[in-house]
Amino acid sequence: MSYGVAAALQAAVYQRLVAQLPGVAVHDAVPPGGGAGTFVLIGPEEARDASDKSGGGAEHRFIVSVISDSSGFLAAKEIAVQISDALVDAVLTLSRGRLVGLAFQKARARRLEAGALRRIDLRFAARVED
Repeated sequence: MSYGVAAALQAAVYQRLVAQLPGVAVHDAVPPGGGAGTFVLIGPEEARDASDKSGGGAEHRFIVSVISDSSGFLAAKEIAVQISDALVDAVLTLSRGRLVGLAFQKARARRLEAGALRRIDLRFAARVED
């Protein structure tokens, strides 16, 4: 197993989201002050060995979140749909390694801060070869 493709995968996901979500900020850390409005956060990741006899590989399970201070879930869900459409079965060019497949696994929508914020976490699994 190798974690060597992790940064290249994140960079490719980031580039895809920025291109597909004009006007929506995409971050890999919560903005100073907690952020305002609606933004996308590339978040936690877990990698597991997926090597086989043909070579080294890994499965990266990662979360992309939509965080919004809109009064309802609709605005956040519309962006979540765009994220899913942009990433599921995407053909991403990585600066290291190769993306074999990218799939949606699950989503969770919830209210935060006594209902002042909406957060949708989308979990994806990417199979990569190094």
